[in-house]
Amino acid sequence: QVQLVESGGGSVQAGGSLRLSCVDSGYRYSNYYMGWFRQGPGKEREGVAVIYTGLGSTYYADSVKGRYTISKDNAKNTVYLQMNSLKPEDTAMYYCAADFGPKYGSTWYLGSEYNYWGQGTQVTVSS
Repeated sequence: QVQLVESGGGSVQAGGSLRLSCVDSGYRYSNYYMGWFRQGPGKEREGVAVIYTGLGSTYYADSVKGRYTISKDNAKNTVYLQMNSLKPEDTAMYYCAADFGPKYGSTWYLGSEYNYWGQGTQVTVSS
């Protein structure tokens, strides 16, 4: 059973950085998709970045490319999201998600594709 726990959120000024962590405390196999979604005030949930823990292939939303980096540590069952050059529009609740099914360029960002979710961690960026 996959059990996801996020940490690392907080408040930061624009231009600053944060690193989010997502630990899967339940599952012990390495090959599945794990990543981050976010939902800002009055906005729909959107896919931010996803990584395939087997091969390390990644997907990013256009809005975060060049600023965010997703990485993994299979030994720790942990996925990280390094967020640099943060903007006020990055303010959101960030959720970790995971799923075993294959993901493609046309599906990775769909929340309906993921069966396992964490409780979320708040990121607030002030101007």
